[in-house]
Formats: sequence, C-alpha cells, structure tokens
Amino acid sequence: MTFGFAPSSAASMSASLMRAAATDRPTRLLEPAEWAAAGIPLLRSPRDVVSGLHARHRPIPRTAVVAVLDPEERLSASASFTRRESGTDGWTFRNSLLAQLRRIIPHDLRRRTPVRTAVLLYCRDGDTRWTEEDGAWMWGLRDACTLHGLRCGAYITMTRDGWQVLGEGRGGRRPSVGSVTDMLGGEGEPTPRTGGAATETLRRAAAR
Repeated sequence: MTFGFAPSSAASMSASLMRAAATDRPTRLLEPAEWAAAGIPLLRSPRDVVSGLHARHRPIPRTAVVAVLDPEERLSASASFTRRESGTDGWTFRNSLLAQLRRIIPHDLRRRTPVRTAVLLYCRDGDTRWTEEDGAWMWGLRDACTLHGLRCGAYITMTRDGWQVLGEGRGGRRPSVGSVTDMLGGEGEPTPRTGGAATETLRRAAAR
C-alpha cells in the first residue's frame, strides 16, 4: 500500500515563482571582472567616438549603437536600433548585434587576425553602475564579434548623467541621453541610421 500527498497550493505557487524568477534572470552575461580579464582594447579617444555616435544617431533610452572602427580608430560603419525585447539575455542581444553587423559591413572571417574593432554604445535609464543588462550586452557583443571576424571593443553606457566606458573608469558628463546635439540643431525622434566613410566627417565635427 502506498500513500501520497497532494502538493499544497502554497507549495505550488512557490515553485511557480521560482521557475519564473529563473526564467527572468539572464543566462548569458559577463561579470565586470570577466570583461576586464578579456583583454578588451582601450579606445585612444573615447570622447571622440562617443560624441560622433551621439551626433549621428541621437540615441534615447533602450537604443543600442554598434560601430565598427578601423585600425586607426576611424569609423567605418555604424547602426542604431531600439531594444524591443522584454527579457535580458546575451543570446538575444548577440543575434540583434550580429544582424546589424551583417547589414552594414562585410565579415572578416578570412583574416587570421581581426583588424577592425566593434564597439557598442547602449543608452539606458539609471546610473552608470554595471547591471545584469550590461553584462548581457557584453556577452552579446563579444560573441557577435567572434562570429563576424571582428575584435571585441569597448562597451559604453550612456545615461542622463553622462557616458562611461565600462571596465575602464573613463567617462564624461557630455554628451548624455537627452543632451542637445549642436551640429544637428537639437534632439528629435531618433531613426535607425547607418554610416560609412561620411560618418568620420561627422565624428570630427562633433569632437570640435
């Protein structure tokens, strides 16, 4: 003879909450220490890069700007898109970044050593401290670069308080989310944009 007990409603609810919490937590991310240990190349002039991308794409919160730099740190191409996913996972972010890279620039998979570098500028609410969302973007950027034959470059966050290159401690108050872009006559509704050689002219103008 065997005896069984039906699970109580409280126990069932607790299990459901635990499963939901596990689903909501990002499963692919990089901690700050892992990012620092990855040997990400330093930007020689991060303010110039950030100013140029801000001037061209005019990002608002939840906007990601991926850019490809040549060995002289000139901008080869860039694209911006709005994050629409409700969850936070590096796999999803990787796919979004890879789709943009494939659209704006040929891959370098035939090269033995990558010569071009991809950087990511992500605009969000909150302060400049690392979040799990940042960790998921870091994972996504690193994996997308590997699959497209690029070097994984800096991950930069921008908030209303300014911008910061995560893992380097370098940043500034301007430009920031919501700040006016002088050369474009002010902020407006952002639209997805891509840029090639002409972006370098904008970058230099924005840096002055």
